[in-house]
Amino acid sequence: MRSAGSRTHSHVGVVAALGALFTTSAAHALQPATDALKKLSVEELMNVEVTSIARTPQKLSQAPSAIQVISAEEIHRAGATSLPEALRLAPNLQVAQANSSQWAISARGFNNILANKLLVMIDGRSVYTPLYGGVFWDVQDVVLDDVERIEVVSGPGATQWGANAVNGVINVVTRNSAQTQGLLAQAAAGSEIRSLGTLRYGGELNEDLHYRVYAKGFERGATVNVDSSAANDDWHMGQGGFRLDWQPGEDLLTLQADLYQGRPNPDGTTAVDASGGNLLGRWQRTTSSGADLQLQLYYDHTRRDFDQGLAESLDTWDIDWQHRFAIGSRQNLTWGLHLRRQNHEVDNLPLFAFLPAHKALTRYGLFVQDQIAVLPDRLELTLGTKIGYNNYTDYEYQPSARLAWTPDARNTLWAAVSRAVRTPSRIDRDFYLFLTPTIPLVTGSDFQSETLLAYELGWRVQPHEDLSLSLSSFYNDYDELRSAEPGPPPLGIPLTFGNGVQGSSYGLELAAVYQVSQRWRLRGGYTFLKKDLRLKPGSHDLNDASVESDDPRHQLLIQSMLDLPGDLRLDGVARYVDALPDPHVPAYVSLDLRLAWNPTEHLELSLVGQNLLDERHAEFVPASPAPRAIERSVYGQIAWRH
Repeated sequence: MRSAGSRTHSHVGVVAALGALFTTSAAHALQPATDALKKLSVEELMNVEVTSIARTPQKLSQAPSAIQVISAEEIHRAGATSLPEALRLAPNLQVAQANSSQWAISARGFNNILANKLLVMIDGRSVYTPLYGGVFWDVQDVVLDDVERIEVVSGPGATQWGANAVNGVINVVTRNSAQTQGLLAQAAAGSEIRSLGTLRYGGELNEDLHYRVYAKGFERGATVNVDSSAANDDWHMGQGGFRLDWQPGEDLLTLQADLYQGRPNPDGTTAVDASGGNLLGRWQRTTSSGADLQLQLYYDHTRRDFDQGLAESLDTWDIDWQHRFAIGSRQNLTWGLHLRRQNHEVDNLPLFAFLPAHKALTRYGLFVQDQIAVLPDRLELTLGTKIGYNNYTDYEYQPSARLAWTPDARNTLWAAVSRAVRTPSRIDRDFYLFLTPTIPLVTGSDFQSETLLAYELGWRVQPHEDLSLSLSSFYNDYDELRSAEPGPPPLGIPLTFGNGVQGSSYGLELAAVYQVSQRWRLRGGYTFLKKDLRLKPGSHDLNDASVESDDPRHQLLIQSMLDLPGDLRLDGVARYVDALPDPHVPAYVSLDLRLAWNPTEHLELSLVGQNLLDERHAEFVPASPAPRAIERSVYGQIAWRH
């Protein structure tokens, strides 16, 4: 975000971080960590309970939504070393790496470094930034061995989660600390992953109270420019934290926190320092009558220094209350209240500013959802809505209706219609760019919420105990999408953000899991996306209705997990991504392979190759005409779990 030529993209700079050193030592195993990585059967995978759709547990096989679950084993055996790499395993996401630290991640299109229609949560904590309405992926990090599952919903989740859950929801769920007892020590090094280390220990204070503490860090090598010159965007990051879980009787109390800090390579081209931390507390109770109560509170602080005097600081306080109870024998009512207060402060530049520099942002809302068993165990209707307030557009409503028909234990057909909104962010309303101290090029605007009316139809089936299939189709009707409107002639300045674009998209999402044999499993999926956007009458959008997005029409993913004799495992992930239209990025095929050996119960040695089919390829163009190239890489890892 240093020049007008980079428009709104370049303010997402490269984060750097401190590396972390660790030592390994033996510890008594309270619960072997490898137990949590065991292979579930296909039927067990279909019966995994998910919470992202109705905010209450539902079996995946019966969920009336286009939801995919990435399991702990799938993450582990893919050789993923970061959260964005793990998200590549979701067939219903568009995931593209732009450089060493920047990622473009979305669902059902509108992909961009500054994608703003996807809600992302880590253990219930939203990682949304009000600066542009999306996620700074460079500082979202977790110990991947501690992840229980990642739920990925493509399609609106606004009734449950509020504004900005427009095209999808990502919910990263980590394990209860009682499931991560003992020692985990990992070290990795290679061509692009220069160094990576994790040290985590879990213990028991009494039979009801468990804990874990961790520290991790990494250094990632630089990408290259398309002319093969070094991009000098290598970066580092360090993070640490803890989690406590206390479960006396019907109650479960959780307290967890993280701290991170990063700085760029002083000799590189990146110039973003990032630091932050969060503290989250959650109380849950399930009563003998089956009612659920939950209260969650968290505080989150982040600071990003974009160099040359531009920086931002954000403090977030969030409170969320939820209550579910039965009404008679056929209804379950869930309702909740949510309040978020954010203090956002920007250190502005003379010609580049968010005005006012300090802004207090408030969001609050109420949601109600009624699950009605029209025909018990066969036909279920879910009706709900969320009414929420924000500083910019006051009150917004986001209703939905979902119908699920389960004719037998192996089939679920579902349909849904939903309304969702993407409320204004600070960049939409408060961004100013000046040619001179008195001549504005871009000024703040009266930008309104973007709206979506979504229609979905899906089928989830398990035709055989070793095979599951999921097919989802959708038609999305968008209105009030962001446009860049020129000012009056003859100069056409100042520019403002308007709501001058509308249109539609439609597509298909197919996912499958096939247990070929006792030792070999295949999983993957295919997505098709077609988007048709147009200018509204009176709009003169300078982006020509592109809405600053670049999406592939076709995607294909295949993951293979093969157990070999001699405690060896051979795993692979193949991906095909169609060409991006504008800016143009050629289609590519990538292949990752992983060979792992467990010489003992607790020790694992692995060798991972990523992007093996070509020397380098581009995946996304964030701002400049010349994209960065993602290179072929190899790394080795040693892990001790005891």
